Amino acid sequence: MKNTLGTQGEKIATDYLKKKGYQILERNYSNPAGRRLGEIDIIAKKDGALVFVEVKTRDLQKYSQTAPEENITHDKLCKLSKIANQYLYKHRLLDADYRFDAISVWIDEKNRIAKVKHLESIYL
Repeated sequence: MKNTLGTQGEKIATDYLKKKGYQILERNYSNPAGRRLGEIDIIAKKDGALVFVEVKTRDLQKYSQTAPEENITHDKLCKLSKIANQYLYKHRLLDADYRFDAISVWIDEKNRIAKVKHLESIYL
């Protein structure tokens, strides 16, 4: 896997969630058969609920004034919902509690720092 800005952001988000007590179940989950529905960056579990996480990463030097989560469109939310439903069906978790979260990561490669913003329950 290439070490792109997005890959770095997903690693930072995964580490962040682990520190917050989340159990990471899947990374970069996509449906294995049929029409490709998309991908969920992270599937985690906390307090008995499944959490489907969309990670958006930006270069802090270039995009310090824009929030990465602004790029989560209605179409993206619909795709996330479809792939999440497929995951729930495949794992026989149709009665499970779940939610959709977003994690925004700004990476400053020059100063080797990252800023993380976690938004819970972005999709009702």
